[in-house]
Amino acid sequence: MIYREHYIAPVREFYDSDLIKIITGIRRSGKSIILEQIKNEIGEKTDNVIYLNFEDKRVLANILNSDALIEYIENNRKDGKCYIFLDEIQMLNGWQEACKTLRLYNNSIFITGSNSKLLSKEFTKELSGRYVSFKVRPFVYKEILEYTKELGKEYQIAEYLIWGGFPKIFEFDTLDARIRYLNDLDDTIVINDLINRYKIKKENLFKNLVNYILRSNSRIVSANSIRDYIKGKNEECSINTIIKYISYLEEAYIIENVRQFSTKTKSELAYYLKTYDTDVSFNSIRCMDNRYDITHNLENIVYNELIYMGYKVNVFNNNGREIDFIAKKENKTYYIQVAYSIAEDKTYEREFSAFKNLDNLSQKIIITNDEIDYSTSVVKHIKLKDFLLMESLDDDIR
Repeated sequence: MIYREHYIAPVREFYDSDLIKIITGIRRSGKSIILEQIKNEIGEKTDNVIYLNFEDKRVLANILNSDALIEYIENNRKDGKCYIFLDEIQMLNGWQEACKTLRLYNNSIFITGSNSKLLSKEFTKELSGRYVSFKVRPFVYKEILEYTKELGKEYQIAEYLIWGGFPKIFEFDTLDARIRYLNDLDDTIVINDLINRYKIKKENLFKNLVNYILRSNSRIVSANSIRDYIKGKNEECSINTIIKYISYLEEAYIIENVRQFSTKTKSELAYYLKTYDTDVSFNSIRCMDNRYDITHNLENIVYNELIYMGYKVNVFNNNGREIDFIAKKENKTYYIQVAYSIAEDKTYEREFSAFKNLDNLSQKIIITNDEIDYSTSVVKHIKLKDFLLMESLDDDIR
């Protein structure tokens, strides 16, 4: 497995801190591998290390609550600073209390979890500044190239636009095996985990809603549109239930909802949400007859890559013209349009006109899969194959 320095470097600054280090993100995105890499790095300077994986039934069978965890640590730690690694800690009831106590006694605590309730208001209020959090995502394309090279395999951009970047899929040699793995992963983390965690009784209703949401990536999603879809499936559902189900998908890091930034209000609009899948495979495995949604997956991929680069991203309303992204970092602002191709005149005009009347203080960018450079004096065209290798939007394009 590749060494994911992008995620480890920010954590390294806190190795010896008494702050609880929380590594979050969707299941199977590589959190456990990163935790192990951090553990190995620390293990080079000390053997006062304890690791527990709470997805291991043997661990949960013997450590039933917070008191049992504290007792186990105290009985197995050595003198001096102890480094404690607790993988998928949300499986243990009362883990918060245990972590709060352990950090007081010369322990450096690292935890992972696949539920954003790790960072819920209740929890953060309890800790009140005693933690730092780090979010891990599936592979972006740069990481995919590094890992497939390590495996002696290839993975084309076209494959990335369909099957995404969950790390495990690159270990399989055939497309059938990859699809089978992704379907099993979807059943586990999208359906079964959430149904069991939230004790959802209307399973068919929930599954229909999930299918609609994950096929609607890179689109505006409203509770009303979802309710209309559900009615078409001959089921009834309240707006409150829809909002609640969407929140479950967010809490498990399966989707991210992005707000629109308006030139008129100079602020985010709370009622406008555009949904992006954490990994585009969630869309593709729901497609029939190989009719994959490449256009919307491309925009979703660009969103995921921008987040990886460290940009704060919103959708932008330019006086009625929607710009796919306004991205900000280090006091720099970028307006970004995404299209599969702008070779046709009509598409070219539509995409470039979205930038009309914007000030020239911010960079305007269009990202497409075209080979021809369509840059103008005011708009920078970035080919997708170049964008996927960039560390920053300011990188020189080779």
